[in-house]
Amino acid sequence: MFNDPKNSPWGKVQTCDALCPGVFLVSTASHGGTLVSKEISAMLSPAARKCGFKQAGYLCFEEDCQESVVLRELLDKKLWSVPDRIRDKAAFEENINNSIREYNPDYWRARQAGLEKAPARQTVPAHSAER
Repeated sequence: MFNDPKNSPWGKVQTCDALCPGVFLVSTASHGGTLVSKEISAMLSPAARKCGFKQAGYLCFEEDCQESVVLRELLDKKLWSVPDRIRDKAAFEENINNSIREYNPDYWRARQAGLEKAPARQTVPAHSAER
């Protein structure tokens, strides 16, 4: 359904890895980033979508500063997992989080606020015989 992109905002695509259907990690001769198809971008949070820019049917996230946002979203939504080749997965995720806090603090605040608002799992008390 999704074809690998041939061009990106950063030039002709030299390498392309699909992170999940419709999400492509691309590199060019000089730069790269992550391209998210229009259909899949609807699954991203509004705060995440604000970090990208639209071009040629994709929501684009530049590799140096914005790409961590889409990686965090994919991890949170369980659409992608840290590759097995990464030995220290916790450190990898912390690097993603640090990048977001530095370059996209508005997104980080929105994400954290959303996590805090998520309903906590409540334990239901055992049915009491007292009435």
